[in-house]
Amino acid sequence: MEADIAIIGGSGVYDASILDNVKEIEIDTPFGKPSDAITIGSFGETNVAFLPRHGKGHRISPSKLNSRANILALKKLGVKRIISASAVGSLKPELKPLDIVIPDQIFDRTRIRESTFFDEGIVVHIGFADPFCPEISSLLADITGELGYNIHKKGTYVCMEGPQFSTRAESKVYQKLGFDIIGMTALPEAKLAREAEICYSMLATVTDYDVWHEEDVTIETVIQNAMKNEEAVRNIIKAAIPRISSERTCICSNALSGAILTAGDKIQVETKRKLDDLIGKYL
Repeated sequence: MEADIAIIGGSGVYDASILDNVKEIEIDTPFGKPSDAITIGSFGETNVAFLPRHGKGHRISPSKLNSRANILALKKLGVKRIISASAVGSLKPELKPLDIVIPDQIFDRTRIRESTFFDEGIVVHIGFADPFCPEISSLLADITGELGYNIHKKGTYVCMEGPQFSTRAESKVYQKLGFDIIGMTALPEAKLAREAEICYSMLATVTDYDVWHEEDVTIETVIQNAMKNEEAVRNIIKAAIPRISSERTCICSNALSGAILTAGDKIQVETKRKLDDLIGKYL
């Protein structure tokens, strides 16, 4: 059973209740198992996959997510587009709790995460200037506005390591640098999705002002507001799925074209086998 679209659910978005005829699929990859079983079901005429990013029951810390397994598992299922739902903190007064941001840029502050599929026996340099799919992001922004939610159609997401929240000094520096929102999970997901030639876009739901606002960020506040945002996320996704085109003309769809520097005859057989779902069509 395959799916065209995947939803990766973060804090506050834990299940695939919008789907019909659901089936859970256990899948393995050369990089290990994904965070949990992947649920595939139908939404109208479209097959959709759902993956709980942190596992059912929110078991896995952001720094311990096996993002390579998550993205490759979705690739194996035929997924071409990912909508990520993520709770974020706000770094600007005008981005209020319960607002929704469709980010268009990322700044990487992670340190200990595996962020590429191509780390052994092969050299690949993808373009990543625009880390989110412009086509799907534009559609999500339009739909969010049409539904009457308070939408910000672009913004820079600074991805911190976690799992601790920021210090006040860090938060104030991020704000002064002009970043808009802060979270812990956009990377390496977005990088890996691009390497897998999967369109990746995000519904970033604001749960709090980060501690630059001189207020402590508590997990209780984050979870409460994430749950309040859950209905909005579901409504946006339900409206978006029927409007996603079957054709892709974005930069994501052929990201590996011309990006593989290693000569084909120098790539070991085991590496080719391991990465076949990603590079097979180019070799």
